[in-house]
Amino acid sequence: MKKSLFVLFCFICLGVSIFAGGTQQDAAGGTKPLEFSMYYMDNATLPFRGDWLAVRKAQEMFNVKINWEIIPIADYATKASVALNSGNAPDVILYQSITGENASLAVNGAIIPISDYASWTPNFNARVAEFGLQADVDMLKLRDGKRYNLPSLYDKPFYDGGLILREDILAKYNKPAPATFEDLYALAKAYKADNPASYPVTILVGPRVHYRMTQPSWGISVHANGAGGSRVLSWDYGKKQFFAGAISEQYREYMRFWHRMYAEGLLDPEMVEPIPGDVWTRKMATGASIATYAYYDQIGGVAAATKIPGFKLNLFPPLAGPAGAYHQQKDKTGQGIIFPAKTAKNPNFERIVRAVDAIFFSKEGALLWDYGVEGETFTRQGNTVKFTDSIVNSPDGIYKTMQLRYGCGSATTQYVWVNAEQMVKYDENYAAINAKVAAMNNAIQSLPPMPKFDDLASEKATSLMGVLFDAFTVWDDAFLTGKKSLDTDWAAYVAEMRQKGIDEHLALYNSHL
Repeated sequence: MKKSLFVLFCFICLGVSIFAGGTQQDAAGGTKPLEFSMYYMDNATLPFRGDWLAVRKAQEMFNVKINWEIIPIADYATKASVALNSGNAPDVILYQSITGENASLAVNGAIIPISDYASWTPNFNARVAEFGLQADVDMLKLRDGKRYNLPSLYDKPFYDGGLILREDILAKYNKPAPATFEDLYALAKAYKADNPASYPVTILVGPRVHYRMTQPSWGISVHANGAGGSRVLSWDYGKKQFFAGAISEQYREYMRFWHRMYAEGLLDPEMVEPIPGDVWTRKMATGASIATYAYYDQIGGVAAATKIPGFKLNLFPPLAGPAGAYHQQKDKTGQGIIFPAKTAKNPNFERIVRAVDAIFFSKEGALLWDYGVEGETFTRQGNTVKFTDSIVNSPDGIYKTMQLRYGCGSATTQYVWVNAEQMVKYDENYAAINAKVAAMNNAIQSLPPMPKFDDLASEKATSLMGVLFDAFTVWDDAFLTGKKSLDTDWAAYVAEMRQKGIDEHLALYNSHL
């Protein structure tokens, strides 16, 4: 049964109506529609549509005309970097952190210190106070004491993705839900024996998603989406300091496990390059693969594409590795919105900031990007919310349907996240999984603190990171595929990383905490 027809929604006040017609004034009091440009990070599993309900209504409600520039996810970081460095950026860039190169660009004047204009962001300020996140937001300040983005805000972290596995295959082999990575190995081995052409474990988008969701169980977090933004360092939660994760024994053992999976044909060899969403879906839907690290809302799309009788995917809690059972680190703040320096020269600068604040952080705006429009996507009876029948009965599930049809629930545009509010968009199963993860011993650790670099240190750290990461990615691929040995070539790898400055990089991070 789908219990989502009626869901108790006690945790948030929905006493704000969303009107079909748009407003007469924008957030800064202007009457003429405010026009500005914005970068949007596009994802193949959720391609942008200009006719999405949320996109259309946001512009009507807040009296704006947004010129969206849609950039594929694989090119987004590079495009944003080039734009900020060249001064040819749009007025607003969505989904950005202030770490690594962005931190250097910020302290060197390429990004506006939005904390200087706090009076222009009243809705953001109110949500920070509501969630009790002032200390968390203050942690995002750089060494100059200024904050350079409007981060996404979470009342508490939630488990939205992880190991997604075929439950029907578990039943076929009479195996319980996996609790460790060795359990996953054993299941993959059994499936491979019966399906020699298969690669039981595949990867969504590219190695970074897989790595960031699995490495914490080995006590590390490195690579493109590594926690802390350094790409080659990791955080020691006991000692409360960084260590050289990329050359640690933890990393060595992590790669030893995944090389074993790769060498035995249990890990998709296409993982070394980004796998398009449709290709990933086909692999999972046809049985070419039975396990992956991805997000719960993507299960519906795969299930709809399969023709396998009894096919059943599910999300599982984090698996235990040598360090314990951990998922990717998360904080109560996430990727945010930045304003390039050139925006300050725009005569409508204040109007743009106030509009962005209202669009994404006001009660009305946050509700729009989350639940859509009352009367069109949901109705209310007191504190009870009912989604429309077409949403509830969609084979994609409520969450994915809201994303695909209406543009709601996308991390690129939703910046206010309430855990309980998200649970009602999923089924009872997802809520139960979240409850299990919440009961585990700190399965979702907090992100490491951000070093407070001055200009010189920021430039040095950015330079070192680029050189180190280039070398690391070459070795990482070689260790995974077996082109280099984790035994006979390890010393040479460590020597090269030391020669390229990993110890200096580490000292910079720890000395600027």
